[in-house]
Amino acid sequence: MTNRHDQPVDQARREPSLHAPTAPLRRSMRLSVAPMLDWTDRHCRYFLRLISRHTRLYTEMVTTGALIHGDRARFLRYDEAEHPVVLQLGGSDPGELAACTRMSADWGYDEVNLNLGCPSDRVQSGRFGACLMAEPALVGDCIAAMKAAAAIPVTAKLRIGIDDRDSYEELVAFVSNLVEAGCDALIVHARKAWLKGLSPRENREIPPLRYDWVYRLKGEFPDVPIALNGGVASLDQAVDILTRVDGLMIGRAAYQDPWLLAEADRLIFGDPHPVPTPHQVLEALIPYVERQLADGVPLKSITRHLLGLFQGRPGARAWRRHLSEEAHRPGAGANVLLAAAARVR
Repeated sequence: MTNRHDQPVDQARREPSLHAPTAPLRRSMRLSVAPMLDWTDRHCRYFLRLISRHTRLYTEMVTTGALIHGDRARFLRYDEAEHPVVLQLGGSDPGELAACTRMSADWGYDEVNLNLGCPSDRVQSGRFGACLMAEPALVGDCIAAMKAAAAIPVTAKLRIGIDDRDSYEELVAFVSNLVEAGCDALIVHARKAWLKGLSPRENREIPPLRYDWVYRLKGEFPDVPIALNGGVASLDQAVDILTRVDGLMIGRAAYQDPWLLAEADRLIFGDPHPVPTPHQVLEALIPYVERQLADGVPLKSITRHLLGLFQGRPGARAWRRHLSEEAHRPGAGANVLLAAAARVR
């Protein structure tokens, strides 16, 4: 049974060197699952870790205000099995971001990431996310404060531009500012964002992908680990992209079809361990489910992340239907998962 992080960990055990080399970070970021609001919670991350041992997992974006003024444990607790796991922060006050970076180190996170890419109106109203790409000096102050606060990697997830501030030259200038402030690595969503006129979903689909810009950016900053995000839906595509950049981040494709990650350890990280079957993953998940149920977590909070486990296999529809109909019922237990799995050949 793994340990659960319901409180900060022992820093004598977890804190890395102040001058840790970028090589381990560069390797561990070769493949990651994007931070996705309402999706990549701790139950989702535990499930995905059973499929891939090495893929880097990100939390949902957590605002600095939620950590400083809210229920800190609710947002920060996770299971030891989730490592490597990254806390993504939303905020624009250097002092608050520094305080939250210290929290993330105290709780044992492997990295803290600053959100500079979300274009939603709610995020903009809080003065964080993609709108911060219009304030490079402030972003530099934020990164510098985070770097000074704790000895874990500080990274940023950004767009290639916003609105009419979308030239390649502006992107290079913005990234230069991040690097000078001490940013350890970049995850670049290869689309610009429109802050007005498009919904968050449209901002993931309508602005054209510019992988060539991310590849050029890697050429401009050869010593900075750079990962590409946006539009990737297969490991074959990922392997090709990784010949040009250091890492790749996959979002909704990995959530909707989590078995996409099953060959990642072999193809991306060179780990030849046998790939489990979906039924074996489910069997390994049962003890976790039972622990969470004992702690008062409703079954539906976990099963909502499992609907795609048998994607494309005979019986997948029956699996999804059984979970959808039974997991929300009062007293629903792990037997619901076993009964649903029995419908899949």
